[in-house]
Amino acid sequence: MVPDLRGFGDSTGPAGADPADFAADAQARSVLALVEELALGPVVLAGYDIGSRIAQAAARARPDLVRALVVAPPLPGVGDRVLTPDAQREFWYQPFHALDLAEQLLDGSPGVVRTYLAHFWSHWSGPDYEPEPAELDRLAAAYGRPGAFVASINWYRAGSGAVARSLAEQPPAPADRLAVPTTVLWPEHDPLFPRTWSDRLEQFFSAVELRPLDGVGHFGPLEAPDAFATAIRERLA
Repeated sequence: MVPDLRGFGDSTGPAGADPADFAADAQARSVLALVEELALGPVVLAGYDIGSRIAQAAARARPDLVRALVVAPPLPGVGDRVLTPDAQREFWYQPFHALDLAEQLLDGSPGVVRTYLAHFWSHWSGPDYEPEPAELDRLAAAYGRPGAFVASINWYRAGSGAVARSLAEQPPAPADRLAVPTTVLWPEHDPLFPRTWSDRLEQFFSAVELRPLDGVGHFGPLEAPDAFATAIRERLA
């Protein structure tokens, strides 16, 4: 099951909603409520990018409903490395999304949104992956609707972006580490999250397995679907 998160896909959220309603903890509450409503738990939660952060938040909040995680970056432990010049050349979009200018330039303009999204899909993916034009058309139609782009960037306006989160995050006491068994799939070619940033995972997780995704960029589940599916099946077993 792959639900649309608040502000993403066809779930744009109510007009005028508080950006906090789109932050990680609020998103996790929605996912957990769906798990409870459908009586699915305990479940294996899998995700990358924003979905990874939400899966981690859900596991912290309700470990009784989450039996395991399969996630790709972002993961905790980045720290102030996110402020290096190389990192900031990639993370420019996060402070940009906090500006009213982002809404003025992009919201409600499918053609402009498509150009914007195409940059990230091309720049962040691995060397052997390129999204299909029809998929970019579909995404542009979804996020080009009036209000849809703003709903999606409320994640950053709520302070949930990787930069703000990494600077605020401190390693917990050993007893407070995330105890849910976790498989981390870390790509080789993700310009946002270099593989060297995986060196502090054990400071945040009690039971974590790190697996490299060679040849893969930021979009792990799409670029390496078999590897993701295998990791999920293993955790289900």
